[in-house]
Amino acid sequence: MNDARTVRDSKLLDALEEVGSEPFEGAVWRVVREGKDPCLCGSSGGRWDDGSFDVLYTAAEYDGAISEMHFHLSRGQPVMPSKIRYQVFELSLSLARLLRLPTLDRLGELGVNVSAYGQLSYEDRVSEYPRTQDIAETAHFLDYDGILVPNARWNCSNVVVFCDQVSPGAIEIANDNGLIDWAEWKRKHPAVRN
Repeated sequence: MNDARTVRDSKLLDALEEVGSEPFEGAVWRVVREGKDPCLCGSSGGRWDDGSFDVLYTAAEYDGAISEMHFHLSRGQPVMPSKIRYQVFELSLSLARLLRLPTLDRLGELGVNVSAYGQLSYEDRVSEYPRTQDIAETAHFLDYDGILVPNARWNCSNVVVFCDQVSPGAIEIANDNGLIDWAEWKRKHPAVRN
């Protein structure tokens, strides 16, 4: 049996407990590779998960979900992959204990370097992620079932679900919005960075 214990920042613990929780019921959007279950959680070691628990990354707006995937697919490639197809889903989400950290100012108060939030290159993301991962891991430890945070690519929020903390039926497919036409989406949003 592994008896290793995680040492958590006591100031961060206090700060997150002080925020408190609130319920969340509503629609969120998620982009997945064609044929993949949009409700399938994972531990990718992303901005809001350190790989020690499963999460589901969602966006509060349709274009927010697409812009996040666009960023990840376009890293280091001169053109978007044409053979791999992606779908956009609207999900119905019901959380009992959401932690709301909706602004960059709020994240800055928790020690996040907000001047670099979403601005670092894909290769340098590890410079940005440690504090956001600490926040998420601490929120998970405090039994929140998700966090609402700023989307790094679009002017909206993301809701990151801590999958082992939610009840069955908390995440359901509300609508399959179909395949993404990347060229059409990019034409409508020419200011989106690659």
